[in-house]
Amino acid sequence: MKFYLTDRVLELETGKRLVAVKNLSLAEEYLQDHFPSYPVLPGVLMFEAMIQAAAWLQRLTTDFAQSMVVLQEARNIKYGAFFRPGTQMRVDVELMKRSDDGLWSFKGVGASGDQTNVQGRFTLRAFNLADEDSSMAATDRRLVETMRGRWSLIAPRAASISQ
Repeated sequence: MKFYLTDRVLELETGKRLVAVKNLSLAEEYLQDHFPSYPVLPGVLMFEAMIQAAAWLQRLTTDFAQSMVVLQEARNIKYGAFFRPGTQMRVDVELMKRSDDGLWSFKGVGASGDQTNVQGRFTLRAFNLADEDSSMAATDRRLVETMRGRWSLIAPRAASISQ
């Protein structure tokens, strides 16, 4: 199962920064196991919310030029307050560096109110499947179109986008 952990994008500075939110509902199935008597979003999913926000920033900066955006490296990931159902985590990611070989370095923070849930630095790798196997070009196109469709669901209003 794949989890979508970006519910809405609030701010976008293309090539610089993206702010998104994740609303946590008690209905989310992974909370039944983590932990039944004290449900909280698992730390790895808090970090995944930061990764997903950064992936949106990468996609929008390159106009969806690559079909795949994956975690390459995580550094100094720190966890703070629990993220409990009924609350919202604001995820703020900033692009620190990008290289010609498809590596994008970010720093990010996820916070609920004035409490930090997760923070750290990480690197994403962006690429197309057809880079390794030309027969995958149609798959790349399908994945990009799927991401464009998802973006239309979580996109901010045009007034909050800075180019």
